[in-house]
Amino acid sequence: MVEGIFDLPVEKQIFYAVLGFSWTVYLWEAYLSYRQRRTYRSTTQVPQELWKIMDSETFEKSRLYQLDKSNFSFWSGLYSETEGTLILLLGGIPFMWDVAGSLMTRIGLGSEYEITQSLVFLTLATLFSAFTGLPWSVYNTFVIEEKHGFNQQTLGFFLKDAVKKFIVTQCILLPVTSLLLYIIKIGGDYFFIYAWLFTLVVSLVLVTIYADYIAPLFDKFAPLPEGELKTDIEDMAKSISFPLTKVYVVEGSKRSSHSNAYFYGFFKNKRIVLFDTLLEDYSPLNKSGEPQPEQPEREDTSNESTAKPKNKKGCNNSEILAVLGHELGHWKLGHMVKNIVISQMNSFLCFSLFAVLIGRKELFVAFGFNVSQPTLIGLMIIFQFIFSPYNEVLSFCLTVLSRRFEFQADAFARGMGKAPELCSALIKLNKDNLGFPVADWLFSMWHYSHPPLLERLRALGSIKQD
Repeated sequence: MVEGIFDLPVEKQIFYAVLGFSWTVYLWEAYLSYRQRRTYRSTTQVPQELWKIMDSETFEKSRLYQLDKSNFSFWSGLYSETEGTLILLLGGIPFMWDVAGSLMTRIGLGSEYEITQSLVFLTLATLFSAFTGLPWSVYNTFVIEEKHGFNQQTLGFFLKDAVKKFIVTQCILLPVTSLLLYIIKIGGDYFFIYAWLFTLVVSLVLVTIYADYIAPLFDKFAPLPEGELKTDIEDMAKSISFPLTKVYVVEGSKRSSHSNAYFYGFFKNKRIVLFDTLLEDYSPLNKSGEPQPEQPEREDTSNESTAKPKNKKGCNNSEILAVLGHELGHWKLGHMVKNIVISQMNSFLCFSLFAVLIGRKELFVAFGFNVSQPTLIGLMIIFQFIFSPYNEVLSFCLTVLSRRFEFQADAFARGMGKAPELCSALIKLNKDNLGFPVADWLFSMWHYSHPPLLERLRALGSIKQD
């Protein structure tokens, strides 16, 4: 069998190697997911070391939620892998390229307008992906998330949001792609350097403008009201010389009851963004009067306790400061800069290898392009398929590094004297988001960019080692 494969023309070998590796990765992922689903099914009682931080009802809710998500991931992953295989086997990529060429001919443009044809092809491909992925997204939002109490969207809002995301994505993707293709075509022998520099500039610009100009197209951002929390955040930022300029609250509750926080900006212009679902006394989810997931008992620090449900979502002020202490730890320890450096080193390496491989005709023939060798198709083949083994290894290494960074950021918050509050916040957020605190070791090692809850609590000293 092996000898038969190696007797095939090199383009056939490339094609079958790509398909084989793709299904190998899928089967590996399916095996890991099976191990984790087995953990969900078998762990029906709260482990002894969690008795003090999680009640049995919340534990069961999180177990069922994660089990539903895992089952959904299995079927959606199987569909995606099957769809991708059929596209390759049936020549879907060259077919769509020919459709784009036919549309070009209708408006009087020939094959010499390769960049324009590439943009038409890209639009068709993203439309196809959007339509085939829509049913899965609808099911995930309105069945799984709705069933477990997280979805806050109406179908109309969801569809309007999907259309808006598609338009905004195209407004960014098409100009950037056209400029990248143009740079590659006119760049000469060192085009890969110019292409890399261009993608570096684009990524920095997008990071800079995203929260100010793109994110507000989808969510409402408002300054955090004056008060004790804002003052404490500003004081904490000053204590570590974090150049904070603004603190925003984003209305995440209109989409989901999941919570988050992040900061952005370069140099002396840093901003902090808090989801309203993170703030115990700010989120409208705590004012609806609807039952909320159980929370651990704590002292009531609110003057409006009679107006709100007992089991509130989110964190109190001291816990929010601890969460931000963790996030600021990422900045102080240079994690963001390190991630950017690693990303750009990888990008430069990939463009350098692309420059070596783009002239290999057999790569194009392997995917059905026997005559033409479009630059965009070359980018797709090399970056998406040829580099896939390397990308899998890199992804695992980055996951390991991310976990290390998370432990370091937790230690930074602990050094600020916020270990008890951070432990309390992690427990509450785990409950609010129905995170399951027990994980299969192999699944966790491969997938979890953030350490599991128990590992973080042990490192913070909240739970003693066995």
